Amino acid sequence: MSSDNEYSLKRGLKTMSIVSKEQVISLIKQSPVEPLVLPVPPAVDHADHMLRVALMGHTKLAADHILHPQMRDLLIDTLGGFVRRAGIIIRGEKLSGADADTLKSRIVRRARIYDTVLELIMNLVGAESRWAGFDECLVEEALNILVNALEEWENIEKTELGAPTVLLAVIDYNVQQMMKVNKGNSLVAQMAKDLANSINPSAVARSYLDAVKKVFGENVYRKVYDKGLCKFGNDYALGLRWLRHLGYVQVSTNPPLAARAYDDDQDLWNSFVDYAKNVLSKKFPEWFKDPDKYADDIAMEATRFALMDNFYVFRVPFILSRYHDGLVSYQLNPLIASDAQKSVEAARTFAQWLEEDLKVYDEYLWWGYNVPEKGRPNLVVKVAAAYPASIEIAEKLNEMGIGQNITVSYTVAQEVLVAYGAMKGMAKAIRKGVMPVQTYDTNMGGRLEDHLREEIAADLLVKGLEKLPTDKAMSILEKLAKGLNVDDATWSRLKDSGIKEIASYLCSHRVLGRDLMRKPYIEALVETGAYGSKEEVLKFLQPLETALKLSGTYVAQVVYEILFAPWNREKWIEHLMKEFGLTREQAEIILDRIDLLPASKRKPIDTLYTFASRNMTNTEFPDHQLKVVNEVLSKNIRLDDLAESIYQQLPREYLDILMKYEDFVKAYEASPEVVELLKKVGISKDYGSRGISPKDWPNYGPCVKTMNEFTKAYLTYREKVVNLIKSLSSSS
Repeated sequence: MSSDNEYSLKRGLKTMSIVSKEQVISLIKQSPVEPLVLPVPPAVDHADHMLRVALMGHTKLAADHILHPQMRDLLIDTLGGFVRRAGIIIRGEKLSGADADTLKSRIVRRARIYDTVLELIMNLVGAESRWAGFDECLVEEALNILVNALEEWENIEKTELGAPTVLLAVIDYNVQQMMKVNKGNSLVAQMAKDLANSINPSAVARSYLDAVKKVFGENVYRKVYDKGLCKFGNDYALGLRWLRHLGYVQVSTNPPLAARAYDDDQDLWNSFVDYAKNVLSKKFPEWFKDPDKYADDIAMEATRFALMDNFYVFRVPFILSRYHDGLVSYQLNPLIASDAQKSVEAARTFAQWLEEDLKVYDEYLWWGYNVPEKGRPNLVVKVAAAYPASIEIAEKLNEMGIGQNITVSYTVAQEVLVAYGAMKGMAKAIRKGVMPVQTYDTNMGGRLEDHLREEIAADLLVKGLEKLPTDKAMSILEKLAKGLNVDDATWSRLKDSGIKEIASYLCSHRVLGRDLMRKPYIEALVETGAYGSKEEVLKFLQPLETALKLSGTYVAQVVYEILFAPWNREKWIEHLMKEFGLTREQAEIILDRIDLLPASKRKPIDTLYTFASRNMTNTEFPDHQLKVVNEVLSKNIRLDDLAESIYQQLPREYLDILMKYEDFVKAYEASPEVVELLKKVGISKDYGSRGISPKDWPNYGPCVKTMNEFTKAYLTYREKVVNLIKSLSSSS
């Protein structure tokens, strides 16, 4: 590199002759972002506004600004204006020959310009351009403008530095952020690897555009979305922006997932520490005087902080779909989930706090556009259907214009009755001129499957052992424990329990796994002598395991048919019109604002068997998304063959097996309350009547297990954030 191109950055006492990507990334992380405040600083046009916002550090917000239908006729001129102004800055702020402090400032400003352009490219390649109404010709023209500009700036940087170090660093930084998702075991992380591996250091701008088109445009989920086969959501608090580019429209979160986000992203936790120290201490001084008294408030605010980027990312689909898509789920405090009044008040408070932040963000995002209701929270509150109060909570929240994610729900009764509560609330809202927000009706099929397998496996084992001498039974259990890799210390504690307790532990999904066909378990059943030879045990277990794998989907099919099948849909619309005095258009809006949400997936078929073009959103963990993609690609599955797969006829033989087990019957059949409701609606098909009634929901096995798990996780998370406040209080 010639002397004209040499430059330095002082890091402590060291002077580096060449700036590395790592140093640039460090500068990006360390550079404070200017806060968004009202009024919005004046700008003369959209391009001017975008550049100002980008240089403040809000690069993704600046890039999202183009995503509005009113931009269609302005897009080319706006991008041209942005490129012209940004180019003047880049040419005027040379990276060679500057002193250290000036150089740092220039690198950060240039990095922010680059990041905005890189995100503009992703938005145009992504599903967002469709939401904004941009046609393919317009998108290609816009992409050419951006890549031509980026290529020119890349060459300028090569002249200054010998390599496009800053541009490469910005790309690397974004890749690193996505690699954090589920500690790298995720679809987004795999996409990040693929994109990074496709960048040509000699032609960064062009190769970046090609990589984005390939990684995002050829993704299985993007193809499914473009074909209109189904909608999707993310069951995780990180990585949402890249999934939005694939067409994702929903994200499920809760305090435990917020805790995982803080664990996965140390920068996020550090940001919350600074926020607590500099903002919360002034806004809520009483929290710091008595943290234990305000423990739940602190946990709620820590969760809100962790999730804010999700709310920001989804402002575009939320506003453009008029509150139909782009929703973020927030879980109510599980300690008050059975109390309708406290739950509704907690949801109202959270929504009110959230709206204050979103008003400011929206003023920047939608500057210059006609948007009728800025700041309205793109929030759906998770309502635990483990309690009868969930029906009332769903109604009251919808009446206020707050949507729900009905959760901890496994049964036809829960999912139909709470959804009807939501319909009643929507009807009250829409008559007051309040457009309802989406409601998600979760079917936690994977957790139902886990529960059934655990109970059935333990029951089979106990029945096989109960007629044996105690020492023989314990010998079989000890052998099973070793075969399932239970350590000696755990077994030493466990062996003093009763046989039922030991069997229950060994047959839990955390020990046995999610497969009855585990060799140690099969050998244990054979050794009891109660079920015949190994061949006879295998012949018995194999169809049972297959049936269990379909259990959640069987329930999902019934719920979907009751609520959304064409032959029932018209009856619901007529009922809503008659019962609540609605117009047909209003009734159709209400029914359209409810989606079945298959969740807690355990295997790819949980997704692939539940596709529907309307009233369906599949929400998935990051690793599950990767499994689905690999399943489709490895088996050459034709996506069109998955169309409306929710209606496919699953084998009757497996349903017959499941109907022998009471807990499945409780989930699969309608309850007496559902039967009465359907009669009122005019649906005459027999869906059974042995389903679980609301009064029994709190004691239903899957509800008990999930609420215990959620409560324990919530208390652990709450303790962590309360301890932070205590430590800050004691050090102040």
